[in-house]
Amino acid sequence: MSHQYPVSLIDLHMHSLASDGTMTPTDLVRRVHAAGVRVMALTDHDNTAGLEEARVQATALDIQLVPGVEVSSEWNTQGIHIVGLFIDPENNILQGGLSRIMAFRDWRALEIGRLLEDAGISDAEAGARAMAGSRMVGRSHFARWLVREGHCADTNEAFGKYLGRGCKAYVPSDWISMPEAIGWINAAGGSAVLAHPGRYKLSGTRLRALLTEFREAGGIGLEVCSGSQAAGDREHLGCLARQLGMAGSVGSDFHGPNFGHTAIGHLPPLPDGVEPVWDRAGIHLH
Repeated sequence: MSHQYPVSLIDLHMHSLASDGTMTPTDLVRRVHAAGVRVMALTDHDNTAGLEEARVQATALDIQLVPGVEVSSEWNTQGIHIVGLFIDPENNILQGGLSRIMAFRDWRALEIGRLLEDAGISDAEAGARAMAGSRMVGRSHFARWLVREGHCADTNEAFGKYLGRGCKAYVPSDWISMPEAIGWINAAGGSAVLAHPGRYKLSGTRLRALLTEFREAGGIGLEVCSGSQAAGDREHLGCLARQLGMAGSVGSDFHGPNFGHTAIGHLPPLPDGVEPVWDRAGIHLH
């Protein structure tokens, strides 16, 4: 094993205010340090704007920061997320691709605001942007704003009444293809990992097909241990990783203290026989 730390001290999936997290990159790194985690990846959705701030704080606290990103993508009409680890955030191909996704996100925020206006709810886009605190505005920001303004009791109601598929302010996503997203990550020297496979509600046959195509497109691993999928998925996903010759990753998918995902520092270890993604990538975690 190329890493010095137990896997429980490694967390390779988390978010800051640069996307839909609720903490600044600085405060997130401090929380990671307080939890005893020694290696972390900041993987904000579709942008790398928080990495430099996180790097400064990680250096001060002797945390090893893995530069990352979580790319919104699609496979056979199924929305998926792809975590890129060990990337060069300055890579032009990656940044050009992320700029395309952010342009779509900008348009979608305008459209959601317009549809909510039609539904009798004013100023939603401005409110969601203020809630976000950065350029990256997602449906979760609209949901939080709807709750804060008293239009919904909780975020589940916000999605069920306004933002979910078929609802009044639903805007279909237009994400880029899985091979293209993997290509951006690989062009930036990174390792492409399928995020939280247990969340996609796929049959066993379709999940295996997704992972097989993911590997054939240049992806190297999957999140076997994720804070945003059922704990019981770990053994099944570990078995798939071994059978398909894919590496395993671990990530809390932490967005903030009130999101209900597994807390930083509380991930289970990879199942026996699953090769860690950092070993597959030839990265020494020190």
